[in-house]
Amino acid sequence: MKRTVTKKINAQATSDGDGVKISRSIGSRLLPELDPFLLLDELKGDDAADYIGGFPPHPHRGFETVTYMLEGQMRHKDSAGNEGVIRSGDIQWMTAGSGIIHSEMPEQTEGRMWGFQFWINLPASQKMRAPRYQEIASSNVPEINTDDGKVRILAGELKLGDKTIDGAANDIATNPLLLDVQLNSGEWTAVLPENHVALVYVYRGELSIEGTQVQSQQLVALSEGNSVTLSAEQPFGALVLAAESINEPIARSGPFVMNTQEELMQAFSDYRSGNFIQ
Repeated sequence: MKRTVTKKINAQATSDGDGVKISRSIGSRLLPELDPFLLLDELKGDDAADYIGGFPPHPHRGFETVTYMLEGQMRHKDSAGNEGVIRSGDIQWMTAGSGIIHSEMPEQTEGRMWGFQFWINLPASQKMRAPRYQEIASSNVPEINTDDGKVRILAGELKLGDKTIDGAANDIATNPLLLDVQLNSGEWTAVLPENHVALVYVYRGELSIEGTQVQSQQLVALSEGNSVTLSAEQPFGALVLAAESINEPIARSGPFVMNTQEELMQAFSDYRSGNFIQ
């Protein structure tokens, strides 16, 4: 059964970090969360003034952050001594777990910066696990060529007929499937796990899903089903996201996402007292 659109929202212009201009779809007042997705930001700017402040050191606990770059470079550093540069086409999958303090700062002073950050929740059993990184170079992201474009498999397993292609990131609690679909025209169908929450975010051009038009910087939630078909008569780029719901209480404030208010207050207390990193 093909999935259809159940909700459509426009990304909201806002800022984060040190004044970085972003477009927020999940995590906005229109869509605070879509279990297990907690946030989806698009950062796109040709003017360095829109991004040069970056994201100075800040903490996280209890969930995962995913950074995916289309264009540009960001340098990250953290309290565990990790450091590196995320370049065009690269992915960084950071499992914050029990706690990490990190920064993400532009590694450029001119030119376009274009990328995305997702927050994906962790179940209670993994919220206090040890932090972990998966840093994946663009050359290691699997791609398939379609009749008129390409699909990048950022995470999960993509089924194509009798074949299964493993995505770049793996061993994720919510078993996500994350795809970057870039077509010049025509249509393409993604097979999605039936028990996954699924959505599509269009970042370039526009497309149609079972008769519903979706434009750039619009996000749509999808109905239940086992596939979604994207079709268009012009070039487009879209992220297809699917993952298992966690179905647990969420206590959330700023950079921390826990299950109870007591756990949330403990996170703030640990951070203020210098006992944040477990």
